[in-house]
Amino acid sequence: MNNLLRLHAGEARRVSDDPWTLVREPAEARPAGPLILPLESWLQDPQRQGVWLGPDDEVERIKTWFDTLPLIALDFPSFRDGRAYSQAYLLRTRLGWTGELRAIGDVLRDQLSHMRQCGFDSFAVREDKSAEDALKGLAGMSVLYGRSVIEPRPLFRRR
Repeated sequence: MNNLLRLHAGEARRVSDDPWTLVREPAEARPAGPLILPLESWLQDPQRQGVWLGPDDEVERIKTWFDTLPLIALDFPSFRDGRAYSQAYLLRTRLGWTGELRAIGDVLRDQLSHMRQCGFDSFAVREDKSAEDALKGLAGMSVLYGRSVIEPRPLFRRR
């Protein structure tokens, strides 16, 4: 993934040496190295592989593998489809996922700040967009009124 951004100690950086390969189709040839597999393929062989969930997949199905799962990717099939925001929030707050949570698919600069608030810590920006420009999207808003994964207290409780 050439346009991968990752948060390190709260600071966003471009990643040039990502070892992961995203496998979109179950029948697709699998290259050597760590893979991010679709849920159904991953369930057949969850060893040392990352998993990606589509908007219709239930995040609770993978909870029992949290101890050994290295990465979860959530798919945004379209910028208009926001179900992965809810999946991310659920993974971080209710299910307690602490590992890497990657946004994949139709990931654009304007979404990154909100993705971060929902718990994503890596972002595979669409290939036809500039990763350098997308880094500015992570600067985002300096004050949020509502609660989020990053700050669970609403603004009126922070005073």
